Amino acid sequence: MSLKVPKTLRTTAAWRISLWPTLAFAVGTALTFSIVYLLVARGIRARSDAWLKGEAEVLSQVSADTPRDHLYNRIVGEVAELASREVPDERNSRGQELNSVFFLEEDSATGGSPLWVGPSSSPPFLKAIHNTRLALGVPESLQVEGWPTTFRVVAHNQDGRRIYLGLSNRGIVHALNVMAFRFLLLWGATVLIGFFISYISAYRTLLRVERITETVGRIGTRDLAERLPEPVNADEISRLASTFNRMLERIQTSVTELRTVTDAVAHDLRSPVTSIRCSLESALSNDSNEGWRDSICEAIEGLDRLLHFLNTTLDVAEAEGGALRLERTTVDLSAVVKQLVNLYVPSMAVHRHELALNLENHVMVEADEQMLHRMVSNLLENELTHLPPERWIGIRLFTHDGAAELKIEDNGPGFSPEVISRAFERFAKGKHSSGHGLGLAFVQAVVRAQGGSARIAQRTGGGAVVTVLLPEKRVTGLAVGQRGGDGRVGKDSLATREVS
Repeated sequence: MSLKVPKTLRTTAAWRISLWPTLAFAVGTALTFSIVYLLVARGIRARSDAWLKGEAEVLSQVSADTPRDHLYNRIVGEVAELASREVPDERNSRGQELNSVFFLEEDSATGGSPLWVGPSSSPPFLKAIHNTRLALGVPESLQVEGWPTTFRVVAHNQDGRRIYLGLSNRGIVHALNVMAFRFLLLWGATVLIGFFISYISAYRTLLRVERITETVGRIGTRDLAERLPEPVNADEISRLASTFNRMLERIQTSVTELRTVTDAVAHDLRSPVTSIRCSLESALSNDSNEGWRDSICEAIEGLDRLLHFLNTTLDVAEAEGGALRLERTTVDLSAVVKQLVNLYVPSMAVHRHELALNLENHVMVEADEQMLHRMVSNLLENELTHLPPERWIGIRLFTHDGAAELKIEDNGPGFSPEVISRAFERFAKGKHSSGHGLGLAFVQAVVRAQGGSARIAQRTGGGAVVTVLLPEKRVTGLAVGQRGGDGRVGKDSLATREVS
């Protein structure tokens, strides 16, 4: 029978995220405990050696000051027993007291039996001492047969007598083992607590990410108006939620604009498509050659208008989405404006408009020449479409502060209040307008794609003003005659006149 892991443990990354910090924490704490253990062991060893050296010197002094009579062994032995009692009692597993200190005195001159005070008989200790060359006054470890732990022994030489004082390491080893065991328990508990805290912290953080995932997953099937909760603390998750919300706002705006464009295009397509259909039906039902030709011509004109409308709509959408394909070259904007004005002069003459031109020569810009032609054509077409007859139109082109400024103004009725605030929006037009509302939207889209800007305003004294700003392209080495004698660019020779 296999144990099923809960779904949260299998799918959450919290345990994987907390694993590496816990591993680093475990290694760090283990290293810390090891250093503490070594420092404590060294301190205990140094304290034990200091006690041995001090007691050995005391016993050596007692041996030197005690007369060599029949009471010598008794006096020195009792002093040695008193020294052994300074060490805390040690007991075995059965509770029996264990003596961990021994004292041995040998007289090399007499060769008599040594003075012994210790936990057991002296032969094993004598054998171990004789087999080891002990330095005087320096504690050294000594392994005695039959004893599981070593003894720390210090030797002194006093008037031909060799004195040895030893202390078993059993107590030190036991204390260090107990400390190591407790350190191990403390280390394990600390690592487990650290892992638990890391896991909870990672899990709580990932829960916020999971909420973002769930919200984003619901957006596809619900409403684009739904937004992620943004916590007050400005951390990475909060910034991620804010970024998602801004992205959702852009997506919602794009979808809303797409729906608006789709509805507007569908609405505006009905009239030309219906007109073209009627013209073609009329051609089919007309038996005369002349009527048939007129109907076909009307259908072709309708198709041209429809194609122009679709192209303009697509260009505006591409420009606003940053996907408009441009072929940038150095363009003489003055020549473009002159050429297009000359094309529209006959139409202005029909409407008896007065035209005032003030164009600076050779205003150079880095732009797509075809798009500039279409932009200026849209501006002039707007004047012809919306301006009543017998009005004044002023066109100025000049440079200042590194920008080329094209200004077209008139003394007509100006922009209606409901249009002026959204004149650059697609399909924005007045109540009595017969156009599609794409002219100024196309102008702004093209200008922005070229790195410029466009603005509109009401003219003082009545009328409208449309201003286009484009980055100027500095061109050196102009031909002779293109500049005046003072080096400044000249003005166009056309004066203010009535087009008739």
